[in-house]
Amino acid sequence: MTSSASRPHPSSVSSGSSASDSSEVRGPVDIGVIGGSGLYEFLDSHETVEVETPFGPPSDPIVVGDVDGRAVAFVARHGKGHRFAPHRVNYRANLWALRSVGVRQVLAPCAVGSLRAEYGPGAFVVPDQVIDRTWGRAHTYYDLEGPVVHVGFADPYCPRGRSTAIESARRSGHAVGAEGTLVVVNGPRFSSRAESGLNRQAGGTIVGMTTMPEAALARELAMCFTSLAMVTDYDSGVDGGAAVTHEEVMRVFASNVEDLKAVLRHTIAGLPQTEDDEDATCPCRRSLDGLTLPFPLPGR
Repeated sequence: MTSSASRPHPSSVSSGSSASDSSEVRGPVDIGVIGGSGLYEFLDSHETVEVETPFGPPSDPIVVGDVDGRAVAFVARHGKGHRFAPHRVNYRANLWALRSVGVRQVLAPCAVGSLRAEYGPGAFVVPDQVIDRTWGRAHTYYDLEGPVVHVGFADPYCPRGRSTAIESARRSGHAVGAEGTLVVVNGPRFSSRAESGLNRQAGGTIVGMTTMPEAALARELAMCFTSLAMVTDYDSGVDGGAAVTHEEVMRVFASNVEDLKAVLRHTIAGLPQTEDDEDATCPCRRSLDGLTLPFPLPGR
């Protein structure tokens, strides 16, 4: 990723899908999913769309398909084969590319460790708050000289998306935390026991390595953003047990991924229908009202 001093201004670079693919995109593609590379298999049918962005390529080409009759765009957060560590993901390109194909509602499933004894492996949590402990990642689109853009972020997640995800998890028969604070650490290593204790003292409910700066970037693009967190382990020291291991996290995730897909399906079905940018009523979609932007936003 080039530095902000050397990368081109967004208004000077093509931000749409390639001409050979754009005519094939079904629409409206209002819903986007950012997740593990295996999740796109839950699309009923799909096609690949190459999207150029001013911030480089997304982690993988956008996959557009149907989920029970609704058009959905999917991007593998870590790329196929999980080749990008959390601190190396091009979050800006991923969100920009999704908006370019029409997405305005984003679902971001993620694997997390639990900081609370009541949420064990296999539980779902739909956080309503976030603590960002990441560093070195590109956290904003508005880092060039020009109009300063201050976006409100008091409530990081979409209220409509959260309520839909919570109800979908309950309908699927799963225990779900209907609120909670997601602490996002930089990774790729897991937390020390002292760090885990500090995150609990700060009010954290769960801890992960992604969704920030995703949530903030979505807000800067006036997109709805909802995290659906699946617990794979107790974070270091929570239950006085063994330390977290990569192998155990992957094992628990694999054993629960079908449940995650089912909850995603229900959530996608329950999300509001497409709204034009001018008529959208969700506060996420109105986050840029009254602000002067230094460049036009992408999107159909």
